[in-house]
Amino acid sequence: LNAAPGRPPRQQVRFLPASAPGGGGAVELVAARVPVLADHPLVRGPRFKKLKIGAGHRLDVKASGVFVLGIGHGNKLLTDLYNCHLTRVYTVGGLFGKATDDFSDTGNLVEKTTFDHITREKLERILAVIQGTNQKALLMYSNIDMKTQEAYELAVKGLIRPMGKSPPIITAVRCLQFALPEFQLEIHCLHETQQYLRKMVHEIGLELKSSAVCTQVRRIRDGVFTVDDALLRTQWNLQSIQEAIRNCQLKVETELEKTL
Repeated sequence: LNAAPGRPPRQQVRFLPASAPGGGGAVELVAARVPVLADHPLVRGPRFKKLKIGAGHRLDVKASGVFVLGIGHGNKLLTDLYNCHLTRVYTVGGLFGKATDDFSDTGNLVEKTTFDHITREKLERILAVIQGTNQKALLMYSNIDMKTQEAYELAVKGLIRPMGKSPPIITAVRCLQFALPEFQLEIHCLHETQQYLRKMVHEIGLELKSSAVCTQVRRIRDGVFTVDDALLRTQWNLQSIQEAIRNCQLKVETELEKTL
């Protein structure tokens, strides 16, 4: 912002001495417009000395993907979006055959196991059980009577969500790729942490009478924001940030109006 073109300095009227017509060394005062030196950058210093930036749902050091920031007034909108309890979507990579102390492929190896007996059908059966169990939890924490018209209307709009803080809830999970020993899942969830998703991969391995570690956690959607809205590190400049804010403004307003 400080590197952007600044506004021109204000002008003020000053009476300056000037040689009077006719010579003879006479001096008179003449009105003139001059810049206000108090507006000069060397006097004023940088126009912006601090800027309030808020972080949305955080990513830990082993995760990547969409990370939402709020600038200025956007900090209040971040809080409003958090109160909407919007779904976040991740792609999670896994590797069968070993277990570590932190459930990631970079942790200390705890054990190795066989995995030849695992099939895609068996994996998808486990995923269906996980999704069904979490659907019951979602309904319980939403505090909605499922026999009412209100529940029907919310379900049609996809707005059945926990009314307050709840444990992590998986709203949908499916297998994207399966090539032993590797697999990749797409997980839709609420109130999760990346470590929770790594532990979920570990537990899937146990359910399949094997073991598994997480190789990747990548957030591809955070509420209304997707990977397509994200800026790469090479795009961290004023023009790209302004354009991103303009492009996302309508989506944020629409979601807040629909939910709150």
